[in-house]
Amino acid sequence: MGISSRDYDQMLRRLAKPSGSKSALSPEVKQVAQHTILLGIDPSLRGTGFGIIHRQGDQYTAKEHGMVACPPSWPLTRCLAQIHQVIKEVIERHQPTVCAVEGLFYAQNSRVARIMGEARGAAMVAAATAGLPIYELAPRKVKQAIVGYGNAGKEAVAKMVERMLGLDQTPQFDAADAMAVALAFSLETQRPIGPQPKQI
Repeated sequence: MGISSRDYDQMLRRLAKPSGSKSALSPEVKQVAQHTILLGIDPSLRGTGFGIIHRQGDQYTAKEHGMVACPPSWPLTRCLAQIHQVIKEVIERHQPTVCAVEGLFYAQNSRVARIMGEARGAAMVAAATAGLPIYELAPRKVKQAIVGYGNAGKEAVAKMVERMLGLDQTPQFDAADAMAVALAFSLETQRPIGPQPKQI
């Protein structure tokens, strides 16, 4: 899905924060908002995306991002082990203090939903074992936070992630989605009012 220059400019304006409009955060929100090294996960059996981002004030940088690739020839159990192992190693390298994971989308096919849930579980176990609190964000909410449009396509999300993190090139879609989840979590938890991401 392509985006026009006008749409792109509008997206950039949504990222701008008005000066002098800081409000006091509640103690509960402050506790969540204090995270500066965040792990984002976009679960999928064959291509789980992950991203580590660092927040310093209003500035965000990407520390590492990629995809856990599992060839179609691999059986389910090998894929789940690979997802768990890679996420575990990423956590050990960067020591994030929180994990944000994309929620499951509605699937008419129960088999697809089950497999997606298992892949998501393998990644979440790695984060939970490391002692990270895990928060879930709905796919539509992530797109709304990053692009400003809940039905935005993957290309639009990837382009905005590239811009927000100052990347040299557009990241692969699965990795971009994972970083978008982490960014959306951080942006949502900086708000003084409104619903906060759900801890699971």
